Amino acid sequence: MKLEARRIASFLRDPGPARVVLLYGEDTGLIRERAAALVQAVIGVADDPFRLATPARAADLPIEAASGSLVGGRRVVRLSDVGEEAREPVAAVLAGRSDALVVLEAPGLAPSRSRLVKLVETHRDGVTIGCYAEEGERLGETVRAWLAADGIAVEGEALAWLVSQLGADHALNRREIEKLALYVGPGGRVDLATAEAAVGDVAGLSLDDAFFAATAGDIATADRALERAFAEGAAPVSVIRAGIAHLVRLQRTALGIPAGPRVFFRREAAFHRALKLWSPDSLAAALASFFRGEREAKRTGAPATALCRHLVLALARRAARSG
Repeated sequence: MKLEARRIASFLRDPGPARVVLLYGEDTGLIRERAAALVQAVIGVADDPFRLATPARAADLPIEAASGSLVGGRRVVRLSDVGEEAREPVAAVLAGRSDALVVLEAPGLAPSRSRLVKLVETHRDGVTIGCYAEEGERLGETVRAWLAADGIAVEGEALAWLVSQLGADHALNRREIEKLALYVGPGGRVDLATAEAAVGDVAGLSLDDAFFAATAGDIATADRALERAFAEGAAPVSVIRAGIAHLVRLQRTALGIPAGPRVFFRREAAFHRALKLWSPDSLAAALASFFRGEREAKRTGAPATALCRHLVLALARRAARSG
């Protein structure tokens, strides 16, 4: 089934009999955080070599899921950077009888056309969870809750400023708020001056911004945001898939087809500029190059980071020439 937003928190604490959980969407930080929460819920710690398996490829999923634990207890199999190539191995897992929990991280996977999403979503032992950036009131509620965990209150003006500064990556947002909490101390209060002193401008440095800037022809911003993403540990294949998701969103919008969640208001100008610079045909050509890049990046020995950077900057240069 596809898990409703109101049920996600309780499910992460207790996934129950679910055997395959597929985490997809644009927010890679939120995907990683929710995957870690599921591991913690089942085995009680972040890393247990006897009960946690992290295979290098999707083909190993059935074997890992069927393997028993030497010390007893339910096992977890966690795989990152999952794509459509995982469909057959996941089908084999679901056809088996193992009680291991398989957690799949699939940033950039488009749910509307993914056979993997459909497979997991329609199986009685499968659960899919969409992971998208929070914004506006929802982001404000999350920030307030993070601070409240340390007994810290936040003034309305400060909260509005924080929401405007934070970006689309859940993990980066959490780190900024943790930094703010340390700055204020337990039981403190955050006013506007305190928020401005402790929190940087995260919104201009996220992976999403690399692609919004690239398709709008802003080469310098795209390059800075991409470097920040790599510095934060983003995998090249995940970056390429995020680019594919962004291009699909642009293409669908250009064709008048509903394209998912509304664009974050701070990026609306870049998005509308990109729609003027790119035709559906040129977006299709860009998508083809990204799909080729994804295949190449998965090859052993391929210079994936350099390939990824070339794809993003070529996108930015193409848009800049059109402008």
